[in-house]
Amino acid sequence: MNQAECYGLLGLKEGASIAEIKSSYRRLARKHHPDVNPGDAQAHTKFIAITEAYQFLLEVIKTQDAHQAAKSTQTAPKTPSKAPTKTSSEPSTPKSPPPKTTVTKKQPRATGRLSEVEKQLKSQSYQQLQSMLKEQRFARAVVLVEGLAERIPHDLEVKQWQAIAYQRWGRYLVSAGQTEKARIYLKKALRTDPHNRALWAEVERDFQRIEYNIL
Repeated sequence: MNQAECYGLLGLKEGASIAEIKSSYRRLARKHHPDVNPGDAQAHTKFIAITEAYQFLLEVIKTQDAHQAAKSTQTAPKTPSKAPTKTSSEPSTPKSPPPKTTVTKKQPRATGRLSEVEKQLKSQSYQQLQSMLKEQRFARAVVLVEGLAERIPHDLEVKQWQAIAYQRWGRYLVSAGQTEKARIYLKKALRTDPHNRALWAEVERDFQRIEYNIL
């Protein structure tokens, strides 16, 4: 699926703004949503197609904006430094250079470089998290994984578990009718693991449920 096809699925011309893309997607999503068309396989297929097109276009625009920002930063004119002005023809007394100050920057711990204690903690927490999610104890799962993320802040797997816990808690809140609180945790999920495309798809479905329930 290319950009032209995505714009076509949403009924838009190439180069449409983000606002136009979102508006068109909401309109078509309401029309073809499976809850509105129970048992209609064609509507379900159309709904999946427009959702994929919507997500693809948002990702493309986001990438283009990032490249443009980076390009603007690189091409920004540099202010030339002024040469020092001599105030006297007499030679100045040489000064000894200031002592060097060594700043030790703490490097983040990479995934896979955990201590034995941290590995054991991570393994035990994973088992507890799986059990809590299965038993729908989502609030407890969030507390557990947030504590683990504080103890092992740079572990990528822990970040993924944290995002999943947020998303599952948010989905439960949608079902419970607590839409405002659900939005908070769904957005937390995306901020925690922003490059997880599968997670984005799940959260997008949850936001669609919120919009459909409001409408």
